[in-house]
Amino acid sequence: MKKTSTNKPGRPRDPERMRKVIEAAAQQFLEQGFERTSMESVARSSGVSKMTIYSYFPTKSALFEAVIGQRTDRVFDLDGNEAVNPKLPKETLTIIGRRFLALMRDEEVIARHRIMFASAGVHEEACVAFLRQGPQKLIAQVKDYLDSAIGAGTLAPHDTEVAANQFLSLFLGEGHIKAMLGLGKPTHDEDQRLIDLNVGMFLRAYGMAN
Repeated sequence: MKKTSTNKPGRPRDPERMRKVIEAAAQQFLEQGFERTSMESVARSSGVSKMTIYSYFPTKSALFEAVIGQRTDRVFDLDGNEAVNPKLPKETLTIIGRRFLALMRDEEVIARHRIMFASAGVHEEACVAFLRQGPQKLIAQVKDYLDSAIGAGTLAPHDTEVAANQFLSLFLGEGHIKAMLGLGKPTHDEDQRLIDLNVGMFLRAYGMAN
């Protein structure tokens, strides 16, 4: 994962302090929204001085980006997972679909999406940070996997960035819209059926001909 270092020379980041700051910020953004959350309130909640927080995150947008990136990595990160196998695209795409739906069905993620849509056109830096640490990071990870599967000869050559976007977009239909509107979520069986159908469609488009 690509990260931008903001700590001052000679003052390395304390992992425990970082955890407290990010957890407090995540709760503040969730409860107060981006605009009403302040670095002062995060400092009070985390027990970490405002000066220290600014040494880690020079802007509120940088802190928000760290919160989004941490959540994305915790649920979706594909690095180092032995089940992610370029020789087994059906199985791996099923895992990717399952993780993506787990992320998109998460109540905190849904709440943050609502916050960002409400901030559109008002807090551009926050929206850019959300795009970078959310959708763009996810697409990049799926693209990397598709590239490896093409290299292994299990998927036909194609534009993997477009295909990664297409694959994830298949999961953002009616079920996702209803969840965003607070009108309920699909059941586990309905989500599993969606995963199976989407993987099958994707492999019909990009799988190797028998």
